[in-house]
Amino acid sequence: MESPLPASPPPPRVLLAEESLPFRRVIREALVSFRHCEVDDTPSGERAFEMALSRPYQLLILAVPLPDISGVLLDRLLARAYPLAHPGSHSAPPVLFMVRPEDSHAHQNLARDARVRGVLTYPPKLDALLTLTASLLSEAASRLPHVP
Repeated sequence: MESPLPASPPPPRVLLAEESLPFRRVIREALVSFRHCEVDDTPSGERAFEMALSRPYQLLILAVPLPDISGVLLDRLLARAYPLAHPGSHSAPPVLFMVRPEDSHAHQNLARDARVRGVLTYPPKLDALLTLTASLLSEAASRLPHVP
């Protein structure tokens, strides 16, 4: 009797909090297509907070302008609450912020936090997103069959 193959670990999860449905779709599809990950998304900072406390994530992508709470404040709250909700975690996951171009100079100090891995400006550019996530998420396996 053959022993079953060990189950592969689940892919890393990304939490995306962005109000715009089209931007959420583009970012989700780009990450799922080009990075080995699963993406949970929400337009609400409050819902993002609940989601982050209910399951582990390897990356947070937070829009600074959210309808109910600033993405920066959301990140600060998660930095405190995430380790309490996930025993074994010493800190919240790394974060990428999304800012409006006219606000990017005001948010340059965001990158001073060790968990902040970058800032994307609107509209999100796929090459910038993939560059910033390259060191955080592995590339997706090719979906095309290998032909020798």
